[in-house]
Amino acid sequence: MAKIVTGIDVGTYHVKVVIAEHTDNPREAPRILGTGYAESRGLKQGYIVSIPEVARSIGAATTQASRAARVKVKKAYLGLGGIGLEESTARGETVVERGDSEITERDIPRAIKNSEGALPPAATLNRKIIHTIPLRYYVDGGRVLGRSPVGMKGMRLAVETLFITCLERHVGDLVRAVEEAGIEVEDVVAAPLAASFVALTKMQKRVGCVLANIGSETLSIIVFEDTVPVSIKVFPVGSSDVTNDIALGLRISPEEAEQLKQGAVLGAPYPKRKIDDLINRRVSDMFKLVEAHLKKIGKDELLPAGIILTGGGSAIQTVEQLAKAVLRLPSRTATIEGTAAERMQLRDSSWAVAYGLTIWGFSEGGDLEPGDTSSISDSLRSSFKWLKKFLP
Repeated sequence: MAKIVTGIDVGTYHVKVVIAEHTDNPREAPRILGTGYAESRGLKQGYIVSIPEVARSIGAATTQASRAARVKVKKAYLGLGGIGLEESTARGETVVERGDSEITERDIPRAIKNSEGALPPAATLNRKIIHTIPLRYYVDGGRVLGRSPVGMKGMRLAVETLFITCLERHVGDLVRAVEEAGIEVEDVVAAPLAASFVALTKMQKRVGCVLANIGSETLSIIVFEDTVPVSIKVFPVGSSDVTNDIALGLRISPEEAEQLKQGAVLGAPYPKRKIDDLINRRVSDMFKLVEAHLKKIGKDELLPAGIILTGGGSAIQTVEQLAKAVLRLPSRTATIEGTAAERMQLRDSSWAVAYGLTIWGFSEGGDLEPGDTSSISDSLRSSFKWLKKFLP
């Protein structure tokens, strides 16, 4: 039976909506039924400053997608971005439950729950945990080689867990805006994670890469290694800063500066060398922020698949070369996978988040498998089911 899923990406510049259809055959690619977009109003760097204005923008984009798909949108998956998105890592430990010391699936959620309890208070103050991702397991102090320790024997099980959090108020405001538009939110997903389902290949995730989404007012990155996301970060800079630099440097209007940033040639004799210098300086500064974060987590120059660029800012002509020069890594712009018709509907990689949300919905929206983690709390159920998507 076919299933229809809607993804809503609320960006600072545009709201994008994708409605897609998937059948029971997991080998079949999702078929895009309709897309819609509208200018974002009521947001600043991902923060909501006016819920009614955001609701109207969401409603306009959803109506456009609904007409194209000829379906009524009642529920949707929502992407969370903005500078309120953060990460925290903690380690938790538990005693193996069975008397014969064999580790079972019942032990893993307790260890993960203890790692959540080990988070510093500042990591959860006014924040909501969006994703819980087990990174590494240890049995009696020894690192487990492989994805799961189930079946091994030991006295104590430990786990290092990555927690992706967002400001609780921001999550609540965004959900409320979607609901005011007449749509029920089925799940919220970190926007960089949603984009990775579309913009990255299994090979890139396995060998190691960083996905950078250059938005209007934010630059978000997610780092993958061994098929699992190991870090996420959002910086308060974006492509609009490039536009502002050109406008100030050449003393022209922001509208003219935006056209110059996209490579347009206007009638006035603006020196190309100065335009390039203004663009290169700002974009290089943006990638230096990425470089500093990779150094912080010990991954600088250690990601064989390099950096993959997405978002509206990835259309800047010199962005690939600058990323390669600053990070000393392979660099390329993401491409939307799928049929020619689907690529035409999505137009460019700035639609990766909205399309990725529908893919999340196809794999996350169903019931739990019989007998699988039946005694786990709701939040941990979501974590385990989500983690399965990264298994080989």
